[in-house]
Amino acid sequence: MLIHLKTLGCRLNEAELETWAQGFQAAGHGITQDVREAGLVVLNSCAVTEDAVRKSRQLVRRTHRDNPAAKLVLSGCYATLNETEAAGLLGVDLIVGNGDKARLVQKTLAELNMDSMPSMAAEPGAVALFHRGRQRAFVKVQDGCRYRCTFCIVTVARGEERSRGLAEIVDEINRLQEQGIREAVITGVHLGGYGADIDSNLTKLVTAILRDTDIPRLRLGSLEPWEFSDGFIELFQDSRLLPHLHLPLQSGCDSVLKRMARRCKTEEFAAIADSLRACTPDFNITTDIIVGFPGETEAEWRAGFEFIERVGFGHMHIFSYSPRAGTAAASFPNPVSVEVKKSRSRELHDLAERMKQDFMRQNLGRGANVLWEGQYQDLPGGGRRYFGYTPNYLRAACDVAAGVDLENTISEAVLREVGEGVVLCDPGVGLDRC
Repeated sequence: MLIHLKTLGCRLNEAELETWAQGFQAAGHGITQDVREAGLVVLNSCAVTEDAVRKSRQLVRRTHRDNPAAKLVLSGCYATLNETEAAGLLGVDLIVGNGDKARLVQKTLAELNMDSMPSMAAEPGAVALFHRGRQRAFVKVQDGCRYRCTFCIVTVARGEERSRGLAEIVDEINRLQEQGIREAVITGVHLGGYGADIDSNLTKLVTAILRDTDIPRLRLGSLEPWEFSDGFIELFQDSRLLPHLHLPLQSGCDSVLKRMARRCKTEEFAAIADSLRACTPDFNITTDIIVGFPGETEAEWRAGFEFIERVGFGHMHIFSYSPRAGTAAASFPNPVSVEVKKSRSRELHDLAERMKQDFMRQNLGRGANVLWEGQYQDLPGGGRRYFGYTPNYLRAACDVAAGVDLENTISEAVLREVGEGVVLCDPGVGLDRC
């Protein structure tokens, strides 16, 4: 049977899809990118905001409309938090909550009568990633979170922390590399808390991956800034551990952070940023910011804005606060008006773009080993423009002559000019420029 997998939400959801794809292929089923030719569709839903809940419902309805004959399995945070509603949506055949995600393949095969061996099984060693042409893979190393930030519903949906063993993670990365993957992205709901339940930590995990695998590039996903274990920052002296971290700040004002129940004050955050940049000067720090959290005064907003500007970020995800049922903040007094949130969001977006442009310009003239993707544009005069990412997560573009294939290669390029959303590069030695 052909199976189509799709996700909304975070990189962790995407990592889970890759794991499920491998499980279905190991059972002899195929993976398709075309939902219309699938006999089974698996959707990994999101519920981080009310808008995400709405999009999850829409995705289910659209999927059933596009292929009403397919069996449909719904998992993820929306399916877990709104199980009765989700089960009642037209077309849904099976709900698999977050607590059963590790058994999704087995439950699906058994409960939807797919556990008989297909006529042709996947050959041993076949590429298992559900998305062909991918150069990087997301590797889920833990789930759940012990903390309860007042705006967050995901920790409720994901439950208590559960970490995978070091050997299991190392084995998965070695298998991915054998399949052609050049970059592994380590993800988790609370990545900084990895290992707390198995007498380990993130530093030990990264050390083991760098020691026991040959994966060329290792990147870390979103990481809460308050739990850097001893020796963690020094790990970035190894060039295979890429100099980029997404550290969610959420607000640049300590009084707002306190209402959010965040565990990192602004000056502690600034000290972390300074330490990372002292270790690697071109270190790229990206972040999340919530605008208009309940009770956010003009003075708090201005203090937060100035702190964000002082620290500097290569990129920011900016969210206007909206109440999420089931969270503590949903009942907080003094909501910020829609008009004020829009005004503050525009101001912060302008700052984010200026900081992004500044960071790209700071990198000009340097050489960088770029992992080139399968995505490219044909140029009018012949040749191609390939796209990829530098180690510190700048999107790069390089024009090469016809016949030059950069897909899934890592090559050094010189960053020479800031383009629209990309840094334009001169190709490395041995590559003909268009």
